[in-house]
Amino acid sequence: MSKRIVIALGGNALGNTAAEQLQLVTETAKSIVDLIAAGNEVVVAHGNGPQVGRILLQNEAGKSVTPPMPMDVCGAMTQGMIGYHIQQGLSQVLRENGIDKPVCTLVTQVEVDSADPAFQNPTKPVGAFYTEEEAMQIQAEKGYAMKKDANRGYRRVVPSPKPQKIIEIDTIKTLVDGDTVVVAAGGGGIPVLPQNEELKGASAVIEKDLTSGLMAEMLNADMLMILTSVENVSINYGTPDEKPLEHITVADAKKYIAEGQFGENSMLPKMEAAVSFLEKGIGRTAVITSIDSALAGFQGKTGTIIE
Repeated sequence: MSKRIVIALGGNALGNTAAEQLQLVTETAKSIVDLIAAGNEVVVAHGNGPQVGRILLQNEAGKSVTPPMPMDVCGAMTQGMIGYHIQQGLSQVLRENGIDKPVCTLVTQVEVDSADPAFQNPTKPVGAFYTEEEAMQIQAEKGYAMKKDANRGYRRVVPSPKPQKIIEIDTIKTLVDGDTVVVAAGGGGIPVLPQNEELKGASAVIEKDLTSGLMAEMLNADMLMILTSVENVSINYGTPDEKPLEHITVADAKKYIAEGQFGENSMLPKMEAAVSFLEKGIGRTAVITSIDSALAGFQGKTGTIIE
């Protein structure tokens, strides 16, 4: 039976150069087209952490020639760039499979709350790694918040507020209802704050998994599928007691979250997005698995399946 599926792709799986990104996206498209060929409606979201980080580096390198773009504009730039490649990759693979279906990228704004405590406590790493000495110098000169990240050095961190509302959700729904494959809410969406009757861009990055879960909820999707670099979520990760999770319940997921089993900038937002999506509807399923296992995950044959 046909299902409506929101797929979240990790930005780290999209390569480092334009050519590499297009190649990897085209490979990824094969897994997504398997789901479309099975008769499902598909909406694709994606991360942008590495890509927005590179744009910020370009800003720094070229600031003597051209004014740097603010964070919200950098997010919009990555939506267009990555969405363009996803459109190309999906369109090519759809044609190769004899499927006549349009693909459209929608630049998407996501409302956040100005009172969100994340604005006072930046946690989302972006951009390059620096030594402690370099990081402290950047912090003193530019006022950026710099934190140690994954024992590989220091990085700039920016606020990561929770998504409250997807501004273009009605347009996304209209396109999906019209049998279009939609790429939306890239990078978690462009963070915007309501000011009077206008929306103003915020200097932040929204966690793409949380926005993907919210979009799946607002579209009344049947499934939230988060595709990443591993086939299963694990508990006791990196220890001799590491255990991959297969079929679990929302109660199981909440228990593991409470135990601190998942990394703040890795599996935790994925599990939180899955739990929120499942708790707000009946008969829904969330799947977290690797990109090349999308169809098997949809069929319940692999991945971490939460119901």
